[in-house]
Amino acid sequence: MTHNVANADRSAARFRSAAAYYTTGRPSYPRLLIERVAELVGVERGHRVLDLGTGPGFLAIGFAAHSDHVTAIDPSPDMLDAARANAAASGAAITVAQGSSYDLAADLGPLRLVTIGRAFHWMDRADTLRRLDALIEPGGAVALFSDKSPNVPANAWDAAYGRVREKHSAADRLGPETRATPLGNEAVLLESAFDAIERHSVFERRATPIARFVDRVLSFGATWTGARDGAVEEARIRAEVTADITAALTPYAVDGIVHEVVEGQAVIARRSR
Repeated sequence: MTHNVANADRSAARFRSAAAYYTTGRPSYPRLLIERVAELVGVERGHRVLDLGTGPGFLAIGFAAHSDHVTAIDPSPDMLDAARANAAASGAAITVAQGSSYDLAADLGPLRLVTIGRAFHWMDRADTLRRLDALIEPGGAVALFSDKSPNVPANAWDAAYGRVREKHSAADRLGPETRATPLGNEAVLLESAFDAIERHSVFERRATPIARFVDRVLSFGATWTGARDGAVEEARIRAEVTADITAALTPYAVDGIVHEVVEGQAVIARRSR
């Protein structure tokens, strides 16, 4: 348990600098995808929903349109500040609490749905699913959300963006460690109580300013590996990323806007018995 808690603390510290850029940098999940998941799981106003590893609260805020009882949990105080600000700006009523997958108390349940977006790889996945089995009500589900840039002509910019991101994460050591998960999420789910699995995707066209791609690079903890705290250091890193992203993406932009296609994905896992 000590090792697990240490991992949670380490991941929280990793995103201290990145948190400020998460809201403007990371793509939000398509609203239609959230609606589909809520419909398929049967989320209603009286049901409880938990967004585990909420980050800036994208999923928690999205599901607040379907449930009156949404709790958003994250180990990072900076991420929670972003989630509170985003919820206030959107008018979404959510409960925000600091914690991790190792802090799943019985009073959180019964839960109709647990959402996890871009965070499952930070957790002890098998242990997390065992804990959730005690909290999720019959008929409820776990939904793992992710996003990617599909290989379509509108995303011709993606390779150039990827090279900039790789350049600015070259010093990272923790990222490869946490991504070194030999089993995919589906394999872990199949060995858990939530072994009835389905996958859903929604493609969405977006017009994204180059400045948001700058923030996207800055939203990754890997970008800040080895950086010293302080405004001067942050300004230096931001200036370098801005120059590199601007040079890389300007050929694909019109009036500073890059047209992209975002694919939002959700893996819904229920109990088969």
